[in-house]
Amino acid sequence: MDKQNRDSLLNDVNAFCSELRPTEEICYVEHTFNDQLIPLCKKYHLLGVPVTEEYGGRGADSLTYTRSLERIGMEGTGVRTFFSGHTSIGQIPIQMWGSTDQKERYLPPSTRGEKILAFGLTEPDAGSNPLEMKMSYEFKDNHYVLNGVKYLISNAGIAHAIIVFAYPKNGAGRISAFIVDTDKEGFLKQDQTTKLGMPTSNTALFELHDYPVPKDNLLGDEGDGFKIAMSTLMSGRLSVAAGCLGVIADCLNEAVRYAKERHQHGKPIAKHQLVQEHIAMMRTGLDASRCLVYKAAYLKSKYDADPGNSKFRSVTDRMIAEAKFFSANAAWDAADRAVQVFGGRGYSYLFRPGRHLQDVRVCRIYEGTDEIMKLKIASAVLGKEYEAFH
Repeated sequence: MDKQNRDSLLNDVNAFCSELRPTEEICYVEHTFNDQLIPLCKKYHLLGVPVTEEYGGRGADSLTYTRSLERIGMEGTGVRTFFSGHTSIGQIPIQMWGSTDQKERYLPPSTRGEKILAFGLTEPDAGSNPLEMKMSYEFKDNHYVLNGVKYLISNAGIAHAIIVFAYPKNGAGRISAFIVDTDKEGFLKQDQTTKLGMPTSNTALFELHDYPVPKDNLLGDEGDGFKIAMSTLMSGRLSVAAGCLGVIADCLNEAVRYAKERHQHGKPIAKHQLVQEHIAMMRTGLDASRCLVYKAAYLKSKYDADPGNSKFRSVTDRMIAEAKFFSANAAWDAADRAVQVFGGRGYSYLFRPGRHLQDVRVCRIYEGTDEIMKLKIASAVLGKEYEAFH
């Protein structure tokens, strides 16, 4: 991506974030889905940032997309999660694994906001180990029939199409992936509103009951589902890490501003040494996280150019795991410190640090828990034969 297009994109992202913030803050207090999110995405052409221009996107490389998500993350983990669901793990697997027909049917309308996408991997009893999923499929009367439940799926309640993973019904064979349109009888959904944070974003479970899927909507070949899921999660984890950079930056900005304005004991609390400790740790966390995340994004760009290089894929996968693990924990720490600087006012979602604290906790869980990230990193260092899980 050349400098002119990159600068234009980043300017659009900043304008989008500035225009979104007032309604996002109102919706957060009201705990309602922000219905201005998608219209503003359309206005600034942000619904396909890394999608190639051929299919209606902005054609951003991995590092530029990461910088976009970093800025979006400042507006909240819920806002960034929408982009992760729609683009990082919705559009990207279609762009990477889809047939020409699938790309033409789903990518252009999704970049225009006519189709919102989601990624359906997690189930009630299949989280860190997707191989335990129960969703099944069979080929019948020239189409696939899917049955099962997916759980805690970002965008599922508003999606027009979802990447869904399932086992063969007879139990013999590997996981396959399907692009499932959500407009037919047999698709049942329920928004999950009891989550701890992200009240302005959509999270839902859905059930497929004898649900018909055209044979042309098989993504990749039969049995490719697990490798499609794992490659897609690399994009998803990097997007989480990028959003966490924005959370840290916003918490730092808020804490610095408030510490200079708030007076106690006859002086601004910014002059108190223990408050300065919080500021110093947030700044260090931001800089360290940014180094890891940007390096991971750079490697991801290289991997995207040569996806058949298994050795390079392993290095990129490890680096993304490190970036996701470190930045998610740094963001949680920054939000906690910003709340502390705000004192009593911090313990409220009327102020930004409290909202970040509620929202960013999920970043240590979804797209790979802290524990799974640690195991991935360690096995990459020790060797495959030392994997703690298979």
